[in-house]
Amino acid sequence: MARETLYPEARRGFVTALSLYACLGCVIFAVSILIADFVVPDHDWIADTISDLGAGKYEYIVDIGIYAFAAALIAAALLAAHLHSGGRGWSFGLVGLAVLALIVFLVGARNEYGDQDKDGAVIHVYLVYALGVLQFLVPLGMARGAGRHGGPHGRILVALAALWLVSAPVFFFLSTGIDGLYERYLGVIAMAMVVTLAHLFHRLCR
Repeated sequence: MARETLYPEARRGFVTALSLYACLGCVIFAVSILIADFVVPDHDWIADTISDLGAGKYEYIVDIGIYAFAAALIAAALLAAHLHSGGRGWSFGLVGLAVLALIVFLVGARNEYGDQDKDGAVIHVYLVYALGVLQFLVPLGMARGAGRHGGPHGRILVALAALWLVSAPVFFFLSTGIDGLYERYLGVIAMAMVVTLAHLFHRLCR
């Protein structure tokens, strides 16, 4: 069947817009962290984590980036549903993207950051664990479906899942002197997954 039948112009515009936003949301997240690194007084970007930036007087700067990244994950989930590649792994992955978006949003909205806040239930640590598991399972589950379309996207998703699997647990054993830098490295892996999916979706409707 011709591409024009599968992907009429209206659908191409929809996919292109969401794909571009998915990438833009990652850029906004990265830029918000860079801005906060300079604005927040006495902040050490190597030792202090993104969570440290998300608390206090200037928390709104990082919160903007966190919400933008959550929206980028939603955009990726919508695209994955719209251009479903078949298989349970893909279905699990698109639901996982939506759940990841909710987790990221809650991390920004609750402002707990593992600081033993007693104002209600403290769920930050559970959100972090859930995010860690899904950040491995989502790209792994979607890799086969991505591979059906040719190109490197499936292999990249597998590589990102493997890199996350060996990298993420290390964070919990790091010295507080370098965990901020390492957390940013993990953030790059998470954003790379979204950008890879966005590029795949955009490619399918060119």
